[in-house]
Amino acid sequence: MNNEDIKILCVDDEQDLLDILKYNLDNAGFTVETAENGNQALELAQTFKPDLVLLDIMMPGPDGYEVCRQIRKNTDLANTTIVFLTAKGDEMDQVLGLELGADDYIQKPFSPRVVLSKVRALLRLSSRSSTEGKKEADTLSAEGLLIDKSKRQVVIDGEETPFLKKEFDLLYFLMNREGLAFSRDNILDEVWGQDSVQVDRTVDVHINRIRKKLGSYSSYIKTIQGIGYKFSADS
Repeated sequence: MNNEDIKILCVDDEQDLLDILKYNLDNAGFTVETAENGNQALELAQTFKPDLVLLDIMMPGPDGYEVCRQIRKNTDLANTTIVFLTAKGDEMDQVLGLELGADDYIQKPFSPRVVLSKVRALLRLSSRSSTEGKKEADTLSAEGLLIDKSKRQVVIDGEETPFLKKEFDLLYFLMNREGLAFSRDNILDEVWGQDSVQVDRTVDVHINRIRKKLGSYSSYIKTIQGIGYKFSADS
């Protein structure tokens, strides 16, 4: 995919920052739209259908958390990558964003070069995730649990269950390597990418959400003390 085919929505209430982001992303060849508040962001997301959103947290109207929540509820935007732009460095703020479905963070102040590097890394990971189905199994199953990578669907006892992008990627990663244990660092590298700056808690938050959605199959994701996690349908 060429850069001009990739659509990026930048959302921030600081016009100077928006101008800098748009200038640098435009020069890199991306198609860029901007919004100054949460309401504009949600309206543009519906019509523009961005591949990636750079999203400020503290802004007028619906804040970044609420915008993220609404985007994740929209099935048409299920594969949109969301990156928070935030001056907040507290781990609990990061965890809250992850629980709402954010893919990554960029902390302010930042340089345009850092933003471009992060955007390219996340888009490469997203592209790799969408094409790996050609190399790996399209469908995986264990008892009443079925995951279809080409359709990005999780079916539990005959009913489709919605999974956020990273939840799906993490479940597929573990399920496709059934019986193998992976550390949190391994999982972060493989699912989020080596260029991503995340904390160990990122994996734990996503595992907890996946287990809740799996219901009676939650025990298939096993915690390996001192190591990390693995998927196993064996009791």
